[in-house]
Amino acid sequence: MSAEAKVAQTYCQVAAATAGPGQRVAMLYDGAIRFLERAQSGFQSEDPLERNRTVHNNITRAQAIIDELNLCLNIESGGELAAALRRLYGYFSWRLDESNRRKHPHGVQEVVRRLTVLRDAWNEMLQKHEP
Repeated sequence: MSAEAKVAQTYCQVAAATAGPGQRVAMLYDGAIRFLERAQSGFQSEDPLERNRTVHNNITRAQAIIDELNLCLNIESGGELAAALRRLYGYFSWRLDESNRRKHPHGVQEVVRRLTVLRDAWNEMLQKHEP
């Protein structure tokens, strides 16, 4: 690992450790979107091995983040919003599975669009409610 990569990794670790819960959710959204954008670039690869590896690895990383977002939901106190997000995250996972199996970008593109809306709404809420 290069010195620059080590510095970036350390910065990310410190940022995650010092962020509040709301900021951590925003970081998870950003991470899922970033991995899905990498998966989208993998669909453009001419090399079948590189294409499959890039698509698969990045989709599964994004799915892990979405699973974490889902597991963090508190259905009891979150009410209908938490229940709706749980269904939406399940749908995202299904669409990503489908894209990964078929190596077709449509599901990835859809999930990126929807996650971006959620992330932007979350960030707007954070700006209004966090000191």
